Amino acid sequence: MGLAKTASSAVNLLIDIGYFPVHVNLEVLKFNIHTDHSEEIISAAESVLVDSPDEDELNRKDLTHLKVYAIDVDEADELDDALSATRLQDGRIKVYIHVADPTRYVQPGSMLDKDAMRRGTSVFLPTATYPMFPDKLAMQGMSLKQGEVCNAVTVSVVLHSDGGIAEYSVENSIIKPTYMLTYESATELLHLNLEEERELRLLSEAAALRLQWRRGQGAVDTVTLETRIKVSNPEDPEPLINLYVEDQAHPAMRLVSEMMILCGETIATYGSCNNIPLPYRGQPQSNIDVSAFAHLPEGPVRSSAIVKIMRAAEIDFRKPIRHGVLGLPGYVQFTSPIRRPFRFLTVLQELRLCCTQPVYLISLFPGLWTLHKVLNVKAFLRGESPPLSCGQLEGMASIVNMQTRVARRLSSSSLRYWIIEFLRRQPKDKRYSALVLRFIKDRTAALLLVEVGFQASAWVSVGTQIGDEIEVQVEEAHPRDDVVYLKEAIR
Repeated sequence: MGLAKTASSAVNLLIDIGYFPVHVNLEVLKFNIHTDHSEEIISAAESVLVDSPDEDELNRKDLTHLKVYAIDVDEADELDDALSATRLQDGRIKVYIHVADPTRYVQPGSMLDKDAMRRGTSVFLPTATYPMFPDKLAMQGMSLKQGEVCNAVTVSVVLHSDGGIAEYSVENSIIKPTYMLTYESATELLHLNLEEERELRLLSEAAALRLQWRRGQGAVDTVTLETRIKVSNPEDPEPLINLYVEDQAHPAMRLVSEMMILCGETIATYGSCNNIPLPYRGQPQSNIDVSAFAHLPEGPVRSSAIVKIMRAAEIDFRKPIRHGVLGLPGYVQFTSPIRRPFRFLTVLQELRLCCTQPVYLISLFPGLWTLHKVLNVKAFLRGESPPLSCGQLEGMASIVNMQTRVARRLSSSSLRYWIIEFLRRQPKDKRYSALVLRFIKDRTAALLLVEVGFQASAWVSVGTQIGDEIEVQVEEAHPRDDVVYLKEAIR
């Protein structure tokens, strides 16, 4: 046909003849991502929503009296974490991290469990979400909903005045979410400082204490800009692209992230005290000399420099390992069980309780992990031996990691594609503010486009230093080839 014998030529041909849409995501096909659920699975999901008794109903603590804030991005369909706080009579703050309980509906070995195991993880792309569980089950049954009584697992923590953990408990619970807030609306409420929202102020105060405490333990601040893109009609040749750039240092994002980190430390502390095998996540490099980066501006520039020297995280199933970057003696990823399953890798085999009242902790990670961890938890609660050994759990972890790596790669490449497509459509004379993160070679610098949250490289003029802000223009942008050419704008 007179075309070059390349993969891109083949793709362009298939697009030209209408076999593929213009913005086809080839990696979804390449990795055989399951984008739909069968009628059988959908029917099974609807059945458990109608007829699924709560085996833990008698053991759930009623926390519906608490004011509960669920804070997330504005387009979130599934809400799986929420927060509460109270001031104790002695002046200390008690915070509650409520985590949705999807195991309420899915039993190990069931059809839904096996289908979730086959998928391994949910996949989140700018164009679509491919959840492990059918939408109706994930959003109506498992998700937290404003004004409705919801099943959860609640991690409650009393803080010392310096932000350290004084007391904690983990319980099955029922909650009634009061507000579903976006990060923007939560930040606005914090700025208004309303007396009727004092619980939100308490959460912010607790987050500030925690951040100060972690920094005192050697925590390294790596906040940066995070880009989100939603494409509403990806089948169109010119679909609508909504791009959002979030600063992780904003008050509401800080609040949520500190509470999630606190939850992870609490679970690790609990496991350590009771010799419970868990996926303890650590960052072995705990001696980063932050002062060496003091000359760089705080935020993305400094974070980028620090991240470049970090070592990879490690997981130990037998004992906690220090997380130097977070400044914690131990950490277990525990939150966001429905939408970001990789963030919850808690394998609780035994629950040797440290208090006189019974506490029941349900594992929440969907699919390959959730129900098998619940098997071990339920076995302990019945006085039986855990059915899965540490070795078996480690083997399962390797499978989950492979599937998650595929999902991460797919999510990252898809986000990058649509950012480049977004840049391609902008006027040629448009200028972008860019931070100089570092120099790659000679005067070629790694840049962060602030309005887009996107990193690329360009030649910069003599005299420009790391941390400087310059203006650049996009010369060329080819999303299919993953190519962006920038040039420094003439002042």
